[in-house]
Amino acid sequence: MTRTAVYSRPVEGFGTVSFTPVDPAADSALIHSWVTEERARFWGMGEASRELVREIYEDVDRRTTHHAFMVGLDGEQLALFQTYDCAEDRVSECYEVRPGDVGVHLLIGPSRGAARHGFTGALMEAFLAYLFTEAGALRVVGEPDARNAKAIALLERTGFELGPEVELPEIDLPEVYLPAKPARLAFLSRPDAAR
Repeated sequence: MTRTAVYSRPVEGFGTVSFTPVDPAADSALIHSWVTEERARFWGMGEASRELVREIYEDVDRRTTHHAFMVGLDGEQLALFQTYDCAEDRVSECYEVRPGDVGVHLLIGPSRGAARHGFTGALMEAFLAYLFTEAGALRVVGEPDARNAKAIALLERTGFELGPEVELPEIDLPEVYLPAKPARLAFLSRPDAAR
């Protein structure tokens, strides 16, 4: 099965990065292998079964406000990238959402490409280009686990302004369960967006 990328961008020195919507049936095994690694502990899915991972991404796929993408580099799948409308997410209970706020989650898989020096920064540039052009974001909102110093440092290096530490509330619905999470908010406005 051939899937069409919704966005692709050449990244100098690395190749072409592409974003393809997650296919829960086809991608759940790979996503499961990533989210259950110790290095992904802040995703809170370390004990999740492959079936649960598939169900979670089937739920995301049904929503119009949340989107999940497999990120490829010249055809090799190397990251999971998620976007969401902040007004339709639990983060909205923790700060004053503005029109055009788009939230993000990023998990880089253990690929050879991701280990290359400068790759993460180049990948962040591609994500931001997508968010500020194709996704129509006026401001990107990150909410990594407050204990995830590496993710917070990456956001700072990319130009995000750190906001307060908050606690994202628990979500307990038939289709999805998310425990409460200590998070550090971070914000990056589109360069031409009015403040």
